[in-house]
Amino acid sequence: MSLVGVALGAGGSLFGQYLVSRVSARQLQVQESAAHRAELKDAVLKFLSLASQVEKVALSRPDRGGVPTGDELERLVDDLWLAQAEIDLAAGSEPLRGAAYRYAFHLAEAARGETADASALRAPQAQFMDAAYDDMWPGRRRAVGSGA
Repeated sequence: MSLVGVALGAGGSLFGQYLVSRVSARQLQVQESAAHRAELKDAVLKFLSLASQVEKVALSRPDRGGVPTGDELERLVDDLWLAQAEIDLAAGSEPLRGAAYRYAFHLAEAARGETADASALRAPQAQFMDAAYDDMWPGRRRAVGSGA
């Protein structure tokens, strides 16, 4: 009988250790996911800030179809590509990397005067936002506003 008690005690101890290790692994996974989201969120917000500035400067130029004037736009586009590279490094998925590149590419075209209509940037921007959401919260559906 004492041997059965020892076996049950050892089994219970091993089962308890197994449960603790599973909980610890899950907590680590949750912490890593939160850290990834925070890092990616910072990179996405920086990229969007620069994208907004590039779009504003590029599409409000008086020449709108000519060569960009001044160094401000050139500097903004360079900063935009650096921000895109940050997303490339922080992204956990290839769709986000591709969407960030395509959006930056279209913004660079606008900066060069090849795009004079802001509506041409909306599809790449929406694809980027969808991909960023999917990368930060995989498996969750993004809530779509009513548009009212």
